[in-house]
Amino acid sequence: MADKTPPDDHATRVHESFDALHTAVGDRLDDDSRAAVERLRTAASAKDGAALRKQLTELRESHGWLYKELASHPQVATLLDELALLGF
Repeated sequence: MADKTPPDDHATRVHESFDALHTAVGDRLDDDSRAAVERLRTAASAKDGAALRKQLTELRESHGWLYKELASHPQVATLLDELALLGF
């Protein structure tokens, strides 16, 4: 049976998940933390494992509160878990 999932489904899920995160924490983001989230979104959307790991590490070190929000946000946490299971 052929996979009928559209090829851009992953990118759509990434953007929806990060949009939901932004709704939850957007009012607390400064320019630097907003840029960090966008770099993470880009890496996740591209399934770029090296960039994703780098961005997560930088986010944890520079914006600990935001890293905790990201890790506890249901949609984003699930997405990142799925990417980790796939080896990204």
